[in-house]
Amino acid sequence: MSFENRSATPELLIHVLREGLTESTHHCQAVVADSRGRSLAMAGNSTAAVFARSALKPFQALAMLSTGIRERYRLSEKDIAIMCGSHQGTMAHARQVFGMMWRADLAPELLICPTPPEKPSPLCHNCSGKHAGMLMASRTQNWTLQDYAQRQHPVQALVRAKLAELLQMPSEEFLCARDDCGVPTYQLQLNQMASLFAQLTAGERADLELVARAMTHQPEMVAGSGHFDTELMRATQGELVSKSGAEGIQCIGRVGEGMGLAIKVQDGAARAKYALALHLLQRMGWIQPAAAEMLGERFLSVGPYTRLEVEGELRMA
Repeated sequence: MSFENRSATPELLIHVLREGLTESTHHCQAVVADSRGRSLAMAGNSTAAVFARSALKPFQALAMLSTGIRERYRLSEKDIAIMCGSHQGTMAHARQVFGMMWRADLAPELLICPTPPEKPSPLCHNCSGKHAGMLMASRTQNWTLQDYAQRQHPVQALVRAKLAELLQMPSEEFLCARDDCGVPTYQLQLNQMASLFAQLTAGERADLELVARAMTHQPEMVAGSGHFDTELMRATQGELVSKSGAEGIQCIGRVGEGMGLAIKVQDGAARAKYALALHLLQRMGWIQPAAAEMLGERFLSVGPYTRLEVEGELRMA
């Protein structure tokens, strides 16, 4: 990794090569930050405002756990992991969420996330674990259940308060918009997202460590077999916490190091963020060569005649 002092740094480029010739190019930004919010290395604009999307889920889950739902409803690591997850709606995933809601005497019909096409229930929606956690917290606190996704609902105020605590800024300053599942998501600076994942994996707080441990111990609940977050956490055996978000968002924290990586692909392409994440993890020494090679075979090949190649480096912030 190249470190140079610059006030502005070039973006990273992901080229789609067809038999060695460039066919498409994705423009990307990335930043590495520590748990104190300091940007350590970057490419592009580290303070670019982006919607966190599903990369926010570990911190939404953290806020829900602060209401005591883990103790009251005997939540397992699988339960906590699926609250953080963007799962694939398999039978195992749906059953996990159903079991959580059954223990809290909550009907699946209370979930406001939509039922995916050709699926039988909103339990199969990739955000159902997050929604279940919000309903459980509302049940515990005697808050209304029907409008838990509304911005003014106490459960959403709790999320904002937790983010404000972690980022040390007033909750009134957060800009939010509805995510596709109906729950608010927040516009954050890219370096703030990196810092959140640095805090998640720093090992300095028991509540954050609980969430990180659940994700690394139960990675199949975070995404699913064959999907990037799950396969990266499996391959690195608890050393990294990984969470994707829609529209080109990827965040990774290194366990025990207090460092986080946040990526934004400008055109929202998922294939580009996975290629860039693997490239940067290798350059920073966060992943072993054998694991990188195995993951590269899965995520760097676009088709039989095309592959992804990264151009550019992180530079000192």
